[in-house]
Amino acid sequence: MHRINDTLSSALSWGIKREQAFARNWAQPVELPPVTRPKPLVWTPERIEHWKRTGEKPGPVMVWTPELTGQFLDFVKDDWLYELWHSFIFLGPRRGEMAALPWTEVNTDALWLRISQQIVEVAYKLYGEAPKADSVRTLSLSLESADNLVSFRSKQERKRQEWGDAYVETGRVWTHENGEALHPDWISRRFTRLVELSGLPPVRLHDLRHLAATLSLLAGTDIKVVQEKLGHSSRQITSDTYTSVLPEMMRAEAESVMAVVPRDIPFKVRTSLVIPESAWQGDIAVFFAHGAQRSGDRWVVGVQTQPDSDLLGMITLAGRGQDDAANAAVKWIRDHCTANNLELVRVETFSDRYPEEQRAAFSLTRFTIARTESPDLDGWAPLTGPPPARARTTRRAPNGRRKSA
Repeated sequence: MHRINDTLSSALSWGIKREQAFARNWAQPVELPPVTRPKPLVWTPERIEHWKRTGEKPGPVMVWTPELTGQFLDFVKDDWLYELWHSFIFLGPRRGEMAALPWTEVNTDALWLRISQQIVEVAYKLYGEAPKADSVRTLSLSLESADNLVSFRSKQERKRQEWGDAYVETGRVWTHENGEALHPDWISRRFTRLVELSGLPPVRLHDLRHLAATLSLLAGTDIKVVQEKLGHSSRQITSDTYTSVLPEMMRAEAESVMAVVPRDIPFKVRTSLVIPESAWQGDIAVFFAHGAQRSGDRWVVGVQTQPDSDLLGMITLAGRGQDDAANAAVKWIRDHCTANNLELVRVETFSDRYPEEQRAAFSLTRFTIARTESPDLDGWAPLTGPPPARARTTRRAPNGRRKSA
């Protein structure tokens, strides 16, 4: 209703200024109820159970968890448009932008694609137009996304040879097997059908934009980067509309807050902590404290650099649960750092990584420590973004020539 009224108001204003056809803009006095944007909701186990029992969606905008997202990608791995669904999930484009994307705007070696045009659908008729100024953008590609585009180009080339003269040349990235361009509405209907066949809780194609934003935030990406990725005019739009909070983010925030306040949990050192030189990467060492409930309130906490590596030390305690085990580990490591002139840089709790039925009996905490005598320590900060891009190997192009990456 607001959009219709805005359109009428714009048309009437034009008529008053240009044609003097109206004496007054009658759309301006119209009062409409305020609009509240629907907040995306995550498909938690409880909501999935309710949906299976009643067939009702908890809200109009739903988002898969990373686990459900992985299940969908595994299900559609043999679909002709697998690479397209992968791009929707990890790049967050609009369907009209993907339908219009030409190969001339894709560079799989430099790892980017440029959104510079879109297709809009009105009464199922297609119209090409330039996106809004804020939506013209260049998206960085991961190695996997770039390889997916190379793979799809190869599939197109094979179909071009199979169809021969009947193949439709459009120059578009995403096409049917005979080369015909994809209709935006067909993309949505195809996605809906695949979700139905997968048995996963329903999400709309447009909801994958919410999912892409949420996964980026879960990976620690700054909201400004997510805004530019989605092509929004302001951070506020991205924050209010296209982000939702995953249970993993909520849990990590809760655990991080708990870790800030040290608790005095009595424990006994069974094996003194010794950090070998092999655990250090320069002046930084990262290791895990794994706690397990033995019997009753008795807990054992051991330190390892990897799940299958030797114990570096062990403590026991009488605790009420995984929080006590984690707090005892923090106190133990903090005391060790104080006694050995080390600095405890970061504490992260990963107890939520265990299956729900096992969480009460296990705890997992990651520690990052540093040698305080290091002259470079003041300028060091823990990494929050993705690791540096590794060198790409040489890849064979679809036409048989080798491309240096």
